This record gives sequence, structure tokens and C-alpha cells, in this order.
Amino acid sequence: MILIELIKGIILGIVEGLTEFAPVSSTGHMILIDDMWLKSTQFLGSESAFTFKIVIQLGSVFAGAWVFRERYFEMLHIGKYRGEPIDGIGQKPKRLNLLHIIVGMIPAGILGLLFDDVIEKYLFSVPTVMVGLFVGAIYMIIADVYSKRVAHPKTVDQINYFQAFVIGLSQAIAMWPGFSRSGSTISTGVLMKMNHKSASDFTFIMAVPVMLAASGLSLFKNFEYIQLDHFGFYLLGFITAFIVGLIAIKTFLFLISKIKLIPFAIYRIILVIIIAILYFGFGIGQGISGQ
Repeated sequence: MILIELIKGIILGIVEGLTEFAPVSSTGHMILIDDMWLKSTQFLGSESAFTFKIVIQLGSVFAGAWVFRERYFEMLHIGKYRGEPIDGIGQKPKRLNLLHIIVGMIPAGILGLLFDDVIEKYLFSVPTVMVGLFVGAIYMIIADVYSKRVAHPKTVDQINYFQAFVIGLSQAIAMWPGFSRSGSTISTGVLMKMNHKSASDFTFIMAVPVMLAASGLSLFKNFEYIQLDHFGFYLLGFITAFIVGLIAIKTFLFLISKIKLIPFAIYRIILVIIIAILYFGFGIGQGISGQ
């Protein structure tokens, strides 16, 4: 039994690490696994399983923080500036700064505090995830089609505060499970005339403090459910999510300029079809809800 739960913990860590920063919705995938697999096997017990998912999300958050550590150090004036001067007197070019990140975090931060409990209560279900996955996929396709009309897309260091706010506002839409934080913000960044790589960079840089705050708040609210005898599972899931997250982020940032968003949108649509067949066609949803 312990070996089986360890394997489940590793699988959850892998899923979290692969999907947290990809535009496919990690929350959506975790809800699907929870509803269509874990609830039927009573993994760790419901409360402890929820805190486990928070812990492994933190693993992915720390992976993102590590990948962009030099950017954070620079914005906090800890690291040495690495850009090249733009003229003979050593003037520095415009750079992404901490205020861009704060402006982008404001919409999701406010709405998250106001509606977090409501969202967890009413929207964390397989049908709502399916809606988020499908609608988000359409939005990503629209962004990709539009991007072909932009002659000179902007880099992440050319972003202005209005663009940062609008991208942050789209991050709030991703509070709907399945829509995907990165899917919505990257798509919005592309629609705001950024290239895919720059939109992804800004999305990930902004996401780390948002996710850290959200995960920290959830962990604080559910601290009583943390069980010390499950510490090994938490640690294993955290490390797995961190390692897989590192690989996934670097791979995604390498590929995004080449493949754009449509392949991820197609995956989401195919996933919705498969879920619909399994969940409704074979009565999996009814079986779970009847337990």
C-alpha cells in the first residue's frame, strides 16, 4: 500500500511539474486526476491529499523561481546588470522592472482574495474544467492567428505598464479551472503585440510571486491537515515537481517560438473529447459522485 501511494505521489508530482507552466492548466489536470482516479482510491485521505497538491505546486513554483532567478535578482537590485549599453556613455536600455510585475499581479490578487473560496466551492469539477479547457483553447488559437499580422513584436523589456496590467487582468480569468494561467496570459501578451517567447517570459516571471502567495495562503488555511507521518510523500512530490518543472519550463521556452500555441490548443480540445467520452460515456462521473 505504501509503495502504491509513493507511486501515486510521484505521478502527481510529474503531472504538476509538466503542466504548471505549460498552457494546458495544471489545476484542471489535477482536478481531473482527483475526480477520475484519486477519489476512487482514497489517496492519503481527502484533506491530506489537498495539502499534498499545494506542496507539489510549491515545487513547480520554486522551479520557476530558479529558472528566472537572475531576473528577480536584477529587479530587486541584488544581481549585477547584464545588459549591454545602448550608447557610448554607458546608458542602460529599458528593462523589465519590479513595478511591471506588481501592476500585473494586482487584478488576480484582488479577485483571488474576494472569490477564492467561491471558486473552490463551485468551479472545481470535471465539467467546469472541460469548459475552461475548450474556451481557453479557442482563445489561444485566436492569439496565434492574430500574431501573424504583427510585423515587429515587442520583447519583454519593451512592455509598458498598461500592457502589464491587461496581461495581469487576463491572469484573473484563469481562476476558472481549466482555462490556464499561462495559456490566458501568453495569449493576451501575443494579442498585445509581444512575441511568444517574451509573452511566456513575462507570464512565468509574474506567475511565480502570484503562485507563491496563493499556495502559501492555501497552505496556511489548511495547515491543520498536514500530517507528519506523510512528510515523506510531501517531500517526494515536491522534489519530483521541482525537477520535472525545471525541465518542462526550459523545454517550453525553447519550443514556444517554434511551435507557438496552436499545438497546445489542439491537445486541450482532444483532452476535452477524451474526458467527455470517459466521464459521460462510461459513467465515471456518476460512479464517483455516487460514492
